[in-house]
Amino acid sequence: MDHIILPKHIGIIMDGNGRWAKRRGLPRTEGHKAGVDAFERVCECAADLGVPYLTFYAFSTENWRRSPEEVSAIMELFRRQLREGERRQAENEEKRWRIRYIGDLEEGGPVPDDILALLRDMEEKSSFREETVVSIAVNYGGQQEILRAARRLAALVQKGQLAPEDISERDIEDGLYTAGQPMPDLIIRPSGELRLSNFLLWQSAYAELWFSDILWPDFTERDLDRALEDFALRQRRFGDIEA
Repeated sequence: MDHIILPKHIGIIMDGNGRWAKRRGLPRTEGHKAGVDAFERVCECAADLGVPYLTFYAFSTENWRRSPEEVSAIMELFRRQLREGERRQAENEEKRWRIRYIGDLEEGGPVPDDILALLRDMEEKSSFREETVVSIAVNYGGQQEILRAARRLAALVQKGQLAPEDISERDIEDGLYTAGQPMPDLIIRPSGELRLSNFLLWQSAYAELWFSDILWPDFTERDLDRALEDFALRQRRFGDIEA
């Protein structure tokens, strides 16, 4: 991995947990647990390589349509992982990444209030770290994110603080959950699916896409290396003509 061009921001769709469990005759919840291990591996590897921003798709606005049993199990897994994170903090176990949670995380929404409190606590306890910023998208949808930004701008227009003709791309980007971060250079999706599934729709306008048949719980450091090696070989023109 020496001397290759690294992306500044990688988006990752963590997909295939349920299929991973099914192939092993296990409950789907076991796949989600194994997916957490893959998340840890990739964060460690990216921090080692010096990738400054990662954004993971953990739970979408559409995932609430899954069975109540699976949704409840995923929420309980969130609780356990967040409490385990608190325990590690108390034991001064150092991690090199800062955690952020993005999505519709307002109180009174579908995400349980106790989980919201744990999310905010984890953000605060990792806020001093800047080496790699890890954003975890929970109750997130790209269309919902753009709608939220549009409503923010509509309110400014209604108040007379902004003229419609003055609205710029930057104004929209300032209303996104990723405001202040570079646009993702690379989107990784394992599991064999070939779509973005409502993930970082605005931000991915010129992102390179990398797909793999590997199910997320089996995703390793070597798979991340393969994606980065492929990214380094691509010629990115951003709509310009070929040199």
